[in-house]
Amino acid sequence: MPFDHNDHYHRLLLRKLPPHGRTALDVGCGTGRFARLLAARGYEVDALDPSAEVIAEARGYGGDGGNPRFRRADVTREELPDGGYDVITCLASLHHMPFATVTRLRAALAPGGALLVLGCYSGTTWWDPVASPVNAVARMAVYADERLRGERRPPLKPPVAEPDMTLPEIRAAAARLLPGCGVRQLLFWRYLLTYRKDRTYRSGSG
Repeated sequence: MPFDHNDHYHRLLLRKLPPHGRTALDVGCGTGRFARLLAARGYEVDALDPSAEVIAEARGYGGDGGNPRFRRADVTREELPDGGYDVITCLASLHHMPFATVTRLRAALAPGGALLVLGCYSGTTWWDPVASPVNAVARMAVYADERLRGERRPPLKPPVAEPDMTLPEIRAAAARLLPGCGVRQLLFWRYLLTYRKDRTYRSGSG
C-alpha cells in the first residue's frame, strides 16, 4: 500500500531548514520528491543519487527551469564544494554508505548551514510495538484516499539496503563526528539527526 515513511516526515524536515538559505544538496535523492520541495522553497538544489534508473525517473518528473539539478553521483567519491551549501539533506540514504560520510557533508556546509538526516536504524526499540499498528492504519488511510480520488502513485524503484547500526551506535558516532548535533528518535523506524555548522568553523578544525 502506498504509504511512504520518508514522505511522512517532509513537513518536519522543511521546518528545520535554516532561515535565508539559498543552496541545497539532497543526497540519495531518489525520485526527487524532497528535492522538488526544496526548489519550491527557493533553493538551488543539487540532487544526487548513484542509481541511473532512479535519476532517470527523477528527471522524468521535471523541475522548474532545471532546478533541481538531478545527477547520478556517489557522494562518497564526489568532489563537493567546501562550504558550498546552506542545507544538506539525506532521506533514508545515509545507511547506504559509511556513517563517517557525514564528515564530508559537514565540510560542504556553509557557515551557519544545516545537515538534516532522516535515517534508518537496525535493531528494535520500545517504540516498535507502537509503530507497527500505526503504520498499518496509515497505510490503509492512504490506500482508501487514493481509491476515492481515483489516483495511484507510481511505484518507487530505489535500491534497498538494511541499516547496520543501532540507534545507540548512531548517537555515539554522531556525537563523535558532529559535535553539538542532535539525534531524535521518530516513529516508523526512523531518526532525525540535525547539525548546524558554527559560523566560526574552519575546515580542518575538527
